[in-house]
Amino acid sequence: MLLNLVKKDSLLVKKYMILMFLAAIILPVFIKLKTEFLASGGFLAFFISTLYIQFLTFSSVSMSEYKSKGSALLCSTPYGRAAIIQSKYLFLLILFTGCCILYTITAWFIPHQMGMLSFSDFAYCFLILTVVFSIMIPVQYRLGFERARYIFSISIFIVPFIVPAVMKYMQTNDISFHITFPIPTIVQDLLPIVLALVIAISSMITCIRIYEKQNL
Repeated sequence: MLLNLVKKDSLLVKKYMILMFLAAIILPVFIKLKTEFLASGGFLAFFISTLYIQFLTFSSVSMSEYKSKGSALLCSTPYGRAAIIQSKYLFLLILFTGCCILYTITAWFIPHQMGMLSFSDFAYCFLILTVVFSIMIPVQYRLGFERARYIFSISIFIVPFIVPAVMKYMQTNDISFHITFPIPTIVQDLLPIVLALVIAISSMITCIRIYEKQNL
């Protein structure tokens, strides 16, 4: 059932998917070239490009549903509101996985320009993006698409101006969020993913409660 809903979201933005596919390859290269002064430029390039791709794709789906009143129509079918919300989170997870694969393939072909990311880099990026969308999705369902999109559009598009400056400051002052006390490496790598899943599930439950109380 969830896969059918994810397929439905994919079909709503199918005319943009080739563009998003190209963006997942070109954007990281462009951003990496602009952030060569940062030691973590590869991480930043992947994070910003994936954030944009997920945000634009998710917003396109939301806009299509808003204009066609798709959510109200879906709720009149056997698909419950909980399943509709769960499919949104699954859709974003699939987008993230696709961006990871495309970045890795691109970095494999041009390693000198890009640089491979470690599993830990992907894990921390997954955690940060999960926090962003775990806030965004419930707020959107609470305030409505029209009001929420302006707030998040402004917030998302100022990221490239703020994040590089913050990372440069952290690099200059040798600030790091890596765990220093003795924990096995595999645990350190998996911890951000586990934390991200906990945050996503909490956000999903909150969003379902919000959505179930609304009159469509």
